[in-house]
Amino acid sequence: MESVDFDLIICGGGPVGQSVAGLLARRQLPAARIALVDMKSPEQAAADPRTIALSYGSRQILDELGAWDDIGRSATAIEQIHVSRRGHFGRTLLDRKDYQLPALGYVARYGEVNRALASAIAPLGLSLMRPAEAQQIEEEDQHVAVTLKDGRILRAHLVIQAEGGVFGEQQHKTLQRDYQQLGIIAHVQADGVIAHRAFERFTDEGPLALLPQDDGYALVWCVRPATGEQLMALEDAGFLAALQRTFGERVGRFTRISPRHAFPLGLNARPGQSRRVVAIGNAAQTLHPVAGQGLNLGLRDARVLADVLAREISPQALQAFERQRGQDRSLTIRLTDLMARIFAGSPQGSPLQAALGLSLGAIDLLPGARGLLAEHMMFGRR
Repeated sequence: MESVDFDLIICGGGPVGQSVAGLLARRQLPAARIALVDMKSPEQAAADPRTIALSYGSRQILDELGAWDDIGRSATAIEQIHVSRRGHFGRTLLDRKDYQLPALGYVARYGEVNRALASAIAPLGLSLMRPAEAQQIEEEDQHVAVTLKDGRILRAHLVIQAEGGVFGEQQHKTLQRDYQQLGIIAHVQADGVIAHRAFERFTDEGPLALLPQDDGYALVWCVRPATGEQLMALEDAGFLAALQRTFGERVGRFTRISPRHAFPLGLNARPGQSRRVVAIGNAAQTLHPVAGQGLNLGLRDARVLADVLAREISPQALQAFERQRGQDRSLTIRLTDLMARIFAGSPQGSPLQAALGLSLGAIDLLPGARGLLAEHMMFGRR
């Protein structure tokens, strides 16, 4: 076989990239033959202030990596998820007690997850190149060449692309859709916080999520661009008043808010098939944040890919990975895309929006349906 520098090169050192690197090393692959390339230093990655929702299944993966204890010290457990439709019949309540679990999921800071994973994989002997930027990936018949910004060229049998980026800055994949929505994120405080309960509230323009964190909630509010621009232009008091009108008083009165940020929302999934390069996580599927499945889907990618490559590092292994991940990826993409399109593309108060509200009510009346929804959110399609 042609001589190469590494067996595997992983491009992207976020949670998904670090997880697949650590899982591969823990499955007894030669760690020094696995290169992890990321444009950020570990310190820069640990400073990322974003908030993420981790499913219980993701906790299990992070626990296998030895990273969960650190993450869990600052994460907030989600014990209940209240799903409702603003101004309409229909709601459901998912409760961890119904599934004999300590939590349905957890709310954590992205930077803390990065930091804990960096600490967990540091002793494994991986070839870590951070900061270093991969500028070009060229696939040959017997190897893949990765050209770094500093001019170095690394060669490997296979490349794992885990550098996803954000929607709007990515190359178009096979399935691409601009939802014409903005996601507004911030941290809010309220005077009637319900400990460990998350809320997903569907409005005429998109979902509004409150995730329990610290002394309040991480807010993710999805709206149409014109509404988003108006909301972002408001002073804090005006924004909190608009939030109160939209969400209601289930957590009392909103009292404070952190600086707000807004970003465009879209779907960009199903990269073209390649013989020696495989995409996972956000590099394979960038999703709408409804139901908070993006990172969790990526961590499931990492676990299955590590299992497959532990048996054989070959193009045939990548084909097996794609087959094994097909159902979970497809179902999650279809569910999030459907919900996003109902609100992004339907007139306010449309029959499609009303149908979603009725379905929420039906789920609450049917424990079996509620269980299937909860299982998919926690563990994916198994």
